[in-house]
Amino acid sequence: MAWFKRESKGIITTTEEKKEAPDGIWNKCPSCKKPLHNSEMVENQYVCHYCGYHLRIGSKEYFSVLFDDDKFKELFPDLTSGDPLGFVDTKKYTDRIAESMKKTGLKDAIRAAHGKIEGQELVIACMDFNFIGGSMGSVVGEKIARSIDYCIAKKIPFLMISKSGGARMMEAAFSLMQMAKTSAKLALLSQAKIPYISLLTDPTTGGVTASFAMLGDVNIAEPGALIGFAGPRVIKETIKKDLPQGFQTAEFVQEHGFLDFIVDRRQMKAKLASFLKMMAN
Repeated sequence: MAWFKRESKGIITTTEEKKEAPDGIWNKCPSCKKPLHNSEMVENQYVCHYCGYHLRIGSKEYFSVLFDDDKFKELFPDLTSGDPLGFVDTKKYTDRIAESMKKTGLKDAIRAAHGKIEGQELVIACMDFNFIGGSMGSVVGEKIARSIDYCIAKKIPFLMISKSGGARMMEAAFSLMQMAKTSAKLALLSQAKIPYISLLTDPTTGGVTASFAMLGDVNIAEPGALIGFAGPRVIKETIKKDLPQGFQTAEFVQEHGFLDFIVDRRQMKAKLASFLKMMAN
């Protein structure tokens, strides 16, 4: 019965000697479910090398992908949200903010930075979905507004990377006011003839889509990104009809004229650099 009961150790590791893989070494592609090693993901710029699925990443990863040598100066890093309404749902808004700060290491759902892409000056404001769903509160609007003022003062192009579930309900009208505020600031940027590039990533929804995300001189998206105002489930329940295949994907949105380009993340830096060169000339 040697096939049933191990009589000698041989080359097979005993159960007691087995070791668990450390956390953070392996990930799984949400699309094809194949395992992805962390070092391979970083090398492939967080795109699955089996199926091309673009994994969701935050500002830290986007800055490392886009800025030359991952060198940049962060702008307005200390802005934090207040609690103008004393909002409470399942927990206090102040507690939710503190919890998100501790979990993500971020001050709010956006970071802004000044650096270079292939030697060309650029300011990037990038949203982080892990901070309360990338929701647009007063800090998000203020950082975008200040970034635009910075670009106007220094004559530097502006790139906005959107990734959001929409307006932040805990700030109610204060959140919705950011739509008008950022749109007005972008009008000033346009008057100053300074380029604005909008990059829409997965997901870009709600008031963000209805304001600054769709106002770029060039609107770009990543493949397969969810882009829309209300979610597909809400729309389907409202109109009581089945939605078209691929509804609200970047490809569907481009087909209907709302996007200029869909660009693979691995070619994004080169594409942005070429846009900047063309706009500069």
